Amino acid sequence: MNQSLKKTSTNYGLYLGLLLIVITVLIYTVKVELFTAWWLGILLILLIIGFGIAAAIKSKKLMGGFISFKESFTSYFIVVALGTFLSTLVGILIFNIIDPEAASYVNEKIIESTAKTMENWGAPQESIDQTIAKMEETDNFSIAAQLQ
Repeated sequence: MNQSLKKTSTNYGLYLGLLLIVITVLIYTVKVELFTAWWLGILLILLIIGFGIAAAIKSKKLMGGFISFKESFTSYFIVVALGTFLSTLVGILIFNIIDPEAASYVNEKIIESTAKTMENWGAPQESIDQTIAKMEETDNFSIAAQLQ
């Protein structure tokens, strides 16, 4: 892969990582409950995909208008991998070192939200209880879970 493509992809990945870090820190400082918002997850996924696509388009322009699938995918992958890795590191730092109680609080809110949603959909109480029991055993903010 061309060095200028790697540099472009790395730069886009760093920008994405920085943006995701800023969003994570803002949510943590302003309203930690937003980590449970479904719409925020969708927005972040679209943001990540958008940065990857923008890097692939920029790489195509650098290649003179033609780029192979391998080069395009590599460019996209570098952006997404680098950006999400940096964001994950900050998440690990916040929820495992700085404020582990915030992780417990968000996990509780996720469980409450899931139970409420299942009740609204008319799920049987037995199914709700089983789901809650499984969720209580899971730590969504452990280092292993965040790295996955």
